[in-house]
Amino acid sequence: MGEKKGISFLTIISTVICVVFVCEAAAPAAAIGNQQFFWWIFLIVTFLIPYGLAVAELGTTYDSDGGIIDWIRDGLGDKWAARASYYYWVNYPFWIASLATMFPPILSMAFGIQFSLATSLIIELAFTWIVTFMAFSKVSDSEWVLNGGAIIKVAIAVVVGCMGIWFASQHGFANDMSPQTFLPSGLNGLSYISIIIFNFMGFEVICTMTGDMKNPKVEIPRAIIMGGAAIAVIYLFCGFGIGAAIPADKIDPDYGMIVAVQTMVGNSWLFKLICVAFLITFFANMASWSFGVNSVAAYAAQTGNMPKVFGKMNPKTGMPDGAAITNGVVASLVLCIQLVPVKAISDGIFWMLFSLSVVFLLLTYVPMFPAFMNLRKNDPNRERVYKMPFKRGLLKAAMIIPMIELVGVIVTTVVPLSADEVSSKMPMLIGFFVLLAIGEVVRVASARGRTEEYHGLT
Repeated sequence: MGEKKGISFLTIISTVICVVFVCEAAAPAAAIGNQQFFWWIFLIVTFLIPYGLAVAELGTTYDSDGGIIDWIRDGLGDKWAARASYYYWVNYPFWIASLATMFPPILSMAFGIQFSLATSLIIELAFTWIVTFMAFSKVSDSEWVLNGGAIIKVAIAVVVGCMGIWFASQHGFANDMSPQTFLPSGLNGLSYISIIIFNFMGFEVICTMTGDMKNPKVEIPRAIIMGGAAIAVIYLFCGFGIGAAIPADKIDPDYGMIVAVQTMVGNSWLFKLICVAFLITFFANMASWSFGVNSVAAYAAQTGNMPKVFGKMNPKTGMPDGAAITNGVVASLVLCIQLVPVKAISDGIFWMLFSLSVVFLLLTYVPMFPAFMNLRKNDPNRERVYKMPFKRGLLKAAMIIPMIELVGVIVTTVVPLSADEVSSKMPMLIGFFVLLAIGEVVRVASARGRTEEYHGLT
């Protein structure tokens, strides 16, 4: 028999970069100022390393298209698997909608075209349904999207970082670079720390692609370690470039990277090129995440933890078209809130939708850590090709600290930390609790199709 065909390791690394490195998240992280470098290093040690090692062990031990949801289901049972499935899914259409809202303003900045609300909505809906239809293809048929998206993302980050160094050498740094500014102080910027952790998330998506890999037990740990190191360097370099050109308190969380480039090179051809490349990366973002999100939603539907519509598979391609179409419909409805004449909604629409996407994605990972501990305890005889090297108290600390950090950044993102934040965060806070309540309704309704409840490997 011949060697098993599958996606190349280069494509796996490209998928990691495509999934985890998110260009639009660089600006909110840079808005923290020089403190971002402290938080990056701190969270790499306390969050990224234990999270990445846990994912590597789970991904090579429990081979399933359900990915993180299957791990939570085996560790904690159906109830928490259903909640995590909903959180993991609902972040995706909100993310699609948030990226869609960036298209008209960035095109306006690049080419001086002004769009009416109706025209903007048409452009946004066009993006939404293009990425929806892209999700109908198999991951092995979309290697060019993943590889191309990764190359463009890295190119943008490197260009912005280099431009920042050049700009600072010509005009000086836009921010105070004294040593004390690199240390955290007060509550300034805490709302954006969630973006740094968000920038680490997504390694488990490659675990849903094990069927397309040649040797997943070797390739997954390697991809997580190599991809994680590369992504941390890329983010720090790009964040430095943005901070070199724009004062931290002036960085727009919506268009900070684009504004930084415009500040450095004006409305030149290079600015227009970066704008177009920036928008192209959105398609790669959504395509790469769709493979994981849709597979997880379909798996959850098949186990009675999500509505049955998510489990509808295309008989020819084997892809979860039901989940993809549902994403497109929900994202389209979310975009229609722009028709509501409320200033708090129209101002900063990207950040409101994007932050809701972020907090629900982060919420998904909270039960993963206790599930990991339960699986270590209750399934000790399972063969583990890769095993996290921590033991006893260090292992508990490696699982508890990331949980605390996740809960903390979720709270600081949606809860107003000062009177000035009440008006901007109130729509976000209301949306969070509404979506949380809908999730419980979905969980209970989906459970009616199950003959019995699975309590995990206890």
